[in-house]
Amino acid sequence: MRFLHHLTLSPFCRKVRLVLGEKRLPVELRTEKTWERRPEYLSINPAGTVPTLLEDNGLAVPDSSVICEYIEEAYPDSSLLGQTLAQRVEARRLTAWFDGPFADAVTNGLINEKYIKRLSGQGHPDVAALRRSYGNLKEHLGYIGWLAETRTFLAGDQLSLADLAAAAHVSVLDFLGDIDWSQNQHTREWYARIKSRPSFRSLLSDRVPGMSPPEHYINLDF
Repeated sequence: MRFLHHLTLSPFCRKVRLVLGEKRLPVELRTEKTWERRPEYLSINPAGTVPTLLEDNGLAVPDSSVICEYIEEAYPDSSLLGQTLAQRVEARRLTAWFDGPFADAVTNGLINEKYIKRLSGQGHPDVAALRRSYGNLKEHLGYIGWLAETRTFLAGDQLSLADLAAAAHVSVLDFLGDIDWSQNQHTREWYARIKSRPSFRSLLSDRVPGMSPPEHYINLDF
């Protein structure tokens, strides 16, 4: 059996779950509290981060970027990077942007302050850190909206890893109730299409003790 060590509201873990879903690869989820630094987990991923994919042949694949590249190589049917070099460059560029600048400016701060601190008992949220993340949110969602308005999918004419990376981050923000969808029409329309896909169903059923998503979270059409 294939296992994915993950945290429920990690966008990087969610990205991998979406990729596995699009590839129709079954997986069993194992919650990994990374701050506990379990020796058993460190033996398969010395960095102690999530996600880590553990294949049924014993191969351990750490880091969401490495996992997604591995899945593309190991299971090449229905590519999530595109067919041409230009398509693959654009899919990788946007994926790197969502997992890099977008995560640094928005998602990481909100997740750490509103979720990780609660889960690990690290104290109350830092109001200044929350304010910085919220200040960056509107501009970054606007970029997604511009891409969605000018293209069929974010990286071009076909669903790609870029859409899944973006949707993973947006889904966490939506779970936390941090997006005003009335201000993001094109982003909203794109996200509604992505979260209607079968690969998204397990994300919509996610729940976190002590936290409840807004009512629209599971509504495929808001």
